Amino acid sequence: MIDPTVVDLSRLQFALTALYHFQFVPLTLGLSFLLAAMETVYVITGKPIYKEMAQFWGKLFGINFAIGVATGLTMEFEFGSNWSMYSHFVGDVFGTPLAIEGLMAFFMESTFIGLMFFGWDRLSKEAHLAITYLVALGSNLSAVWILIANAFMQVPVGARFDPATMRMQFHSLGALIFSEKAQAEFVHTSIAGFVCAAMLVISISAYYLLTGQHRALALRSFRMASLFGLVAALAVITLGDAAGRLDYLVQPTKLAAMEGLWHTTKPPAAPWSLVAFPNDAARKDLFSFSIGLPYVLTPLVTHTMPTAIPGVDVLERDARPHVVNGIKVVIALEDYAKTRSAAALRVFRKYEADMGYGFLAQRYAPGQDLKRITGANFLEIVNRAARATIPNVFVEYWAFRIMVAMGFFFLAIFAFAAYYSLKNEIERQRWVLKLAMWSVPLPVLTTLYGWIVTENGRQPWSVYGWLPTFQAASTHTVGYMIFSLAGFAALYSAFIGAELYLMFKYARLGPGYSETAAERAATGGGSGLQPDYANTAWE
Repeated sequence: MIDPTVVDLSRLQFALTALYHFQFVPLTLGLSFLLAAMETVYVITGKPIYKEMAQFWGKLFGINFAIGVATGLTMEFEFGSNWSMYSHFVGDVFGTPLAIEGLMAFFMESTFIGLMFFGWDRLSKEAHLAITYLVALGSNLSAVWILIANAFMQVPVGARFDPATMRMQFHSLGALIFSEKAQAEFVHTSIAGFVCAAMLVISISAYYLLTGQHRALALRSFRMASLFGLVAALAVITLGDAAGRLDYLVQPTKLAAMEGLWHTTKPPAAPWSLVAFPNDAARKDLFSFSIGLPYVLTPLVTHTMPTAIPGVDVLERDARPHVVNGIKVVIALEDYAKTRSAAALRVFRKYEADMGYGFLAQRYAPGQDLKRITGANFLEIVNRAARATIPNVFVEYWAFRIMVAMGFFFLAIFAFAAYYSLKNEIERQRWVLKLAMWSVPLPVLTTLYGWIVTENGRQPWSVYGWLPTFQAASTHTVGYMIFSLAGFAALYSAFIGAELYLMFKYARLGPGYSETAAERAATGGGSGLQPDYANTAWE
């Protein structure tokens, strides 16, 4: 048994590391394709304004990409340092997509990104456009393989447990790649990145329009990004619905927590809860009232009318026999490890699907021989383990609602932005410009809430149904974890500070800024700004 405080600190450190890193990922995914779209227009039309758009927004993309890489590399090392039991248990499977990501995607984008930035005057327009698309493809392929690895943690497929080695053995690359969970996670996450990128572009463009700077570039960037964002917002909401249905099918405990379903409701009366305050300890809402839309949740989730959605009460009840069978598996594994008994192996094969529930039960019987626990003590362990299969409902419920509410908010912003931009009236709608400008951090924060929904909803498992989180951590000391956590928090805070400083700096300076001219200006040789052609030739 690992010290519970060490497990909690390990979880906190990895959560902070992932959330820090994930602030940069969506912008990389979305901006890469938005840059490719801008450069495509340049190649087709030959208008220099679109080249300057691609170069300017590419500068912000480069800043975000560099810091995203720096924050992402350390995460992979954490699996070995802080989650060594997890790495031992599923390293054969989990390491495969990570290795492919490095070989196929990361090397590709890191190779071509240099050509994208420094090849404008060395390559033909068509060749440079191809390079930009390769960078965009590499960025999104990186996300594919990372999310395939994460999907395995959510819905483990493509592997079998070997009782001789006590490890998950990889057996099907096809099952791993084409997992429904992996496909749903990738599409939903990548399109959420498109929303983040579109909001960044319209926000900075709105700032320019409000302050009367770089009008030609701002108007065109605003229009392209608002249309890009409108399509992306519609897609992310639609695909979010598909992801929710998949959770209903393969992770019912996550869905029950997301919707705050303490009790199974007779269909089709299950309401879609809008406001409630779940109390996990009491297994009910904090107040006697909640606000919801009746007759909406059942068809929304099940796509039928007569199908019941299991609540926490039913899911806990259904988990109890799995815990009982899982305890049999754990006892059989202990016997098999000592004697290689054929009888023990038969018991394992019979109940192996419930093995993780037996591991989970060990948390509530520390230092005890499961063979010798009987009567009331045995029932208490079973009940506590079954109760633990439900994730934190309060966190899941509100993280999900914030994410959904923000999704519809972005849809509305992009709809107004696209409408007024297409009518050439956006400069007169200052309320839209101000709303867009101040909304710049919201999509990134929303993706973080989405990540919380995904990861909190998987608890208490590090690999859903197979390996509990409390058994996956390394056996460090509390002092080591506090020191490590403080170091990571300080380092990553510095990364975020550098990101914000550089993004604000170059956004304020605008597309006409030249480092060489700035240096000349410092010695009295120039203004530091190239001419702004926004109101002359490019209009």
